[in-house]
Amino acid sequence: MSTSEVNPEFDALLHYLKQNCGYDLTGYKPDSLMRRLQRRMQQLGIENYTSYLQYLQAHPQECAPLLDTILINFSGFFRDRNAWDYLANTIIPQIITSKQPYERIRVWSAGCASGQEVYTLVMLLVEILGIEQYLQRVQLFATDIDEVALKQAQQGIYNENEVADIPTQLLSKYFEQTEQGYVFCPQLRRSIIFGRHNLAVDAPMSKIDLLVCRNVLIYFKRETQASILVRFHFALTDKGFLFLGNSESLLNDRQIFIPVSLKHRIYTKGEKLGLDEHLLILPQTHNRKVVDPLTTKIHIWQAAFKTSPFAQLAVSYGGCLIVANEQAYALFGLTNSNIGALVRDLEIGQIVNSWALMRQLNRDRHPFSLKNIKWVNDNGTTYLDIHITPILDPEGKLLGANLTFIDVTQYIYLKDEIERLNSTLARVTQELHLTKEVLNSTKQELNNTQKESKNIH
Repeated sequence: MSTSEVNPEFDALLHYLKQNCGYDLTGYKPDSLMRRLQRRMQQLGIENYTSYLQYLQAHPQECAPLLDTILINFSGFFRDRNAWDYLANTIIPQIITSKQPYERIRVWSAGCASGQEVYTLVMLLVEILGIEQYLQRVQLFATDIDEVALKQAQQGIYNENEVADIPTQLLSKYFEQTEQGYVFCPQLRRSIIFGRHNLAVDAPMSKIDLLVCRNVLIYFKRETQASILVRFHFALTDKGFLFLGNSESLLNDRQIFIPVSLKHRIYTKGEKLGLDEHLLILPQTHNRKVVDPLTTKIHIWQAAFKTSPFAQLAVSYGGCLIVANEQAYALFGLTNSNIGALVRDLEIGQIVNSWALMRQLNRDRHPFSLKNIKWVNDNGTTYLDIHITPILDPEGKLLGANLTFIDVTQYIYLKDEIERLNSTLARVTQELHLTKEVLNSTKQELNNTQKESKNIH
């Protein structure tokens, strides 16, 4: 059966898994999904998707073994050893050198499966930094969509075959052999932040220095891969690195990532993202009809946004910075690593309350302005007029807001100067009036004195 054909039974099954099991698999390659579903159905003696859907509805516990079949969690310690050696000898030292001693080093293992690559990362970092510096400086996030695999990763227990590729000195240093198997060092294991995360749907981590996602993208459709890569671009700092698997290559039409080592599949940030790419990570905007960059509306908005003489930025409904023009970068000292961060955590958070803005836009659904907002920073005091416009989807749902900042500092100072001059003029006028009255009084007294003197004579 061709996967390009409409298959309502297959679609209904995917919809059920999304709504009732919490797994959105619509971004995965249909051919691969169908093969794995049919493998599970054959194990149960079920012939078609409709019958299997009925079986799922009657046996909710079936979700777990099905997802074990679908989400192939193949991993290994030091898989593709040359790539890990290059990472340890070249990339990680660069990351450490680029940081101040007090700065955190943030690492994200995306699609961590059962944890072998996470613990490989930990061993490399500890060998380079030392355990004390590692515990003080490194934040390591490990995420996967498969909760069963995550649980296994958190336990950090592996059998003899699974640890076969770990060098002997590292195995004895970081693992304890028990009756259950080889257990990774509890102190280091507790330092890792594990969490369930769907790369195609959920918001990415932020300010990441090293993002490891190996042989995961190959299971997704091309469009989903592009969306995930945009999220990875958001996640990385300007000097951050992306580490992919040997089976993967970047399929973006634009070079938003450039290779550091093609041989080892290590990349860093390339071109800045365009507005259409930023929109890919907004809720419900992965539909091509909504974000097709060829539409006239998007082109007009993008051109106006980029060339505006005023600082402009867009904020998602959840309060995250999703795009900014060059003027906003300069005004607020933004970097690419700030994209995707909560506005409240940025410099701009001193000026605007994104939560209050969204609440007002959600209630009123029309633009409004904030006048003469005072902003005090290291460069002095600035006054801004802020114009806020809602961003709505075709159904009228609020996706976020566009903010335009107009620097009115010189007008405020000019107004203050005019008010000061007017006040001075009024004071001088009053003093002149009083002086005139005194002069008239003195003149009158002098006339009276002269008259009295004549009368005496």
